[in-house]
Amino acid sequence: MVANIRVRTAVALAALYVLSTLLIGYFGFHAYSGSRGLKAQQDLAEQLATLSAELARLKAERGEWERRVALLRPESLDPDMLDERARAMLDYVHPRDLVFSGKLPAGETITGSIPARPR
Repeated sequence: MVANIRVRTAVALAALYVLSTLLIGYFGFHAYSGSRGLKAQQDLAEQLATLSAELARLKAERGEWERRVALLRPESLDPDMLDERARAMLDYVHPRDLVFSGKLPAGETITGSIPARPR
């Protein structure tokens, strides 16, 4: 009778340890790989870094476009910018301009001076 109680107590204690180990393992697994776990937090940090870099790039690009648009406003019209845009939109070239078509061979650069435009 005493041996039966000891066996029952040992089995109950072992079952309690196994059950608690499984429960801790379950919550530990989901704390790491769940939708709000440690792995998801790392993924969000990587995504935040990527999006922050893209935001900085887009802000710089927007600043460049704002600067170019400001040069085309009537109160601060830059003649060179106006000339550049008119030539690009109308597809015209000044008679004294030097036009290159095609690609340069690898490693070759364009050198020389550009003649000044007569005014």
